[in-house]
Amino acid sequence: MLVELFAVMAPVLAGAGLGFFWVRLGYPYPIEFVTRLVFNIGTPALVLASLAGASIDAHTFGKTMLAAALVISLMGVASFGVARLLRRDWKVLIAPMMYPNTGNMGLPVVLYAFGSAGFVYGITVMVTVSLFQFTIGAMLSSRGNPLKTLVKTPTVYAILISMALMLTDTALPGWIANTVDLMSGFTVPLMLITLGVSLASIRVDNLRSGLGFSLVRIPLAAATAWLVAELLNLPALAQMILVLQMCMPVAVFNYLFAQRAQREPVYVASLVFCSTLLALFYLPALLAFMM
Repeated sequence: MLVELFAVMAPVLAGAGLGFFWVRLGYPYPIEFVTRLVFNIGTPALVLASLAGASIDAHTFGKTMLAAALVISLMGVASFGVARLLRRDWKVLIAPMMYPNTGNMGLPVVLYAFGSAGFVYGITVMVTVSLFQFTIGAMLSSRGNPLKTLVKTPTVYAILISMALMLTDTALPGWIANTVDLMSGFTVPLMLITLGVSLASIRVDNLRSGLGFSLVRIPLAAATAWLVAELLNLPALAQMILVLQMCMPVAVFNYLFAQRAQREPVYVASLVFCSTLLALFYLPALLAFMM
């Protein structure tokens, strides 16, 4: 299992490593331009390409989405206590607390562990996290009018269109599907390379703090997801997927939001880095317990 999990995580480590060594070798990297490109073009295309063709019934989608929304909200509330514990600004920690990497890491792990039956629930959790991240997350990271920022966030519209297509079992026209599939291809690599660029300037004290944050967040997320699933009486498979997805490492997008808002992006990068490395150890244990 560790070999298969490493195969999922190897591209993450390779992409970040490329960015790390790129700037260490003295080459320039336009972080602001890349961030704008990823947010305004790459991410909406990735959402449409990933979700528009997914097939899921409305009842399953709605109930699992509600559970995921409750977990995200409770983790947001818990971030105030964690911020006091770690002596950090809650505005820096609230996004990493709420938004795990349910997409490019969570979905492959779910598919490997639980097959197509579990993948449906994994997609639903990912949609919910993305919807929160690109509405509330975009507003919190805004340095201007948050409502104006929300209206001007293309990913919000991509999520809404994808949800409508999923629930009505409607496919994108071929020319649009091919276009968004092509344009989505640069998104994750650029996200990871940009993360590595920030990691090149990381400090040791942030590594210690990043490990401490992960050791607090992971069990808290697991317990919260399990409790919410119990209260909503989710099917056993949906409950396992919800717990697994909410225990994923901190999403790379949190770093991009921190970079855009200039809220300790190097520290947030350490949270992404440390939680991703720890996932090599705790995810196999969590999967072994579930399976």
